[in-house]
Amino acid sequence: MTLRIKFNLVMLAAFLVGLALAAVFFNKFSERTARKAILSEAALMMGQANATIHYTDTQISPLLAKQMAVQFVPQAIPFFAAQQTFDHLAKDFPDYTLRQPTLNPTNPSDRPLAWEADIIQALIAEPTLTSLVTERDTEAGKILSYSRPVKVDSQECLTCHSTPEAAPPSMIDVYGRNNGFGWKLGSIVGAEVVSVPERVALTQARQSLYVIMTSLAIVFAVMLALLNLMLHMFIIRPVRRVSALADEVSLGNMAVPEFDTSGTDEIGSLSRSFNRMRRSLTAALRLLEE
Repeated sequence: MTLRIKFNLVMLAAFLVGLALAAVFFNKFSERTARKAILSEAALMMGQANATIHYTDTQISPLLAKQMAVQFVPQAIPFFAAQQTFDHLAKDFPDYTLRQPTLNPTNPSDRPLAWEADIIQALIAEPTLTSLVTERDTEAGKILSYSRPVKVDSQECLTCHSTPEAAPPSMIDVYGRNNGFGWKLGSIVGAEVVSVPERVALTQARQSLYVIMTSLAIVFAVMLALLNLMLHMFIIRPVRRVSALADEVSLGNMAVPEFDTSGTDEIGSLSRSFNRMRRSLTAALRLLEE
């Protein structure tokens, strides 16, 4: 096995080990980055929903208060406005969802699914939590959910949710007297949940990983080519020349020229040693001939 082959095998083995370690590191790093991007996206979407809720609660609901006494107007409900806004956005992003499930909702469609009920119970168990991040597997892939507790933090909430007698009659006419009552001030009754698919972000992360790995492979190939060129010019070619001269001397041809000793590296030191040995051998042969 030649020196060039040995060198290339060692370099290839080192590259494969380094590439595997880099792949593991960059894969974990890209997944963490993608997860942070998903959470930032979910938090931004929830912030937009809360802005809509605040605007409806402070600007729209007071204007519809008198009409609510005669006819229930869902547009006066802050979360209804947020949900409608989000549903319009979801036409372009069908995998993104916003829900506000509650354990005892006025609207039956707001009853929590099994995984949503788990989120609500977790928030109830840890009342100091301001947010909760969960992950679940679906047929469409992994879904990351960013949730915040829905807490009864004002008396205005109890106007519609304390007792049927205190609720607007128009709301009772629509939803009846059996749902959405008995809420207590300060209690957590549900969760605001934004769900975002991980598929898109993880796909982008993997594409970035492939680009990085391909770039590393190209850089290694260029470096290996340059190293092979240097190996040939500064090591293999000089060693071959020394070897050829040594063969000539060993066969008795003392007329061969000395090897160039201009270099100051190890090859230059080897050539100087060879030239001294050749001169010593030539002098010894002369003495024997005399």
